[in-house]
Amino acid sequence: MIERTFVMIKPDGVAKGLSDEIIARIQKSGLKVVSKRRVRMDRKTAERLYDVHKGKEFFERLVNFIISGEVFVMVVEGERAISRIRELMGPTDPAKAPKGTIRGDFAASMSENIIHASDSPESVKREMPIFF
Repeated sequence: MIERTFVMIKPDGVAKGLSDEIIARIQKSGLKVVSKRRVRMDRKTAERLYDVHKGKEFFERLVNFIISGEVFVMVVEGERAISRIRELMGPTDPAKAPKGTIRGDFAASMSENIIHASDSPESVKREMPIFF
């Protein structure tokens, strides 16, 4: 099934110059980047994006990190795009992410883990319209 998903390269990935490498990995996997742009998120937008985590102890830290620098937001399309991007990313904890995944190769910590992507069709419907 052809799907679209939302993907964001976080400030640490952009600052480390990994945007081109990450986009290349996405494209090499057979997925298509339909739309992309570089943005500097404001607090209101960040809080809207991470609204599902509101009230959790890490919410404020997450929002502060995501507004700390530019991000690359993308719409990615392809067969089973949501699950395939999640596989390419690897687990949230880079210590558990296998080499060859984006987080396994580049992420420094749980909070600075290079990339975000929608984890379900419902998340896509909520997250993608924030930017596209």
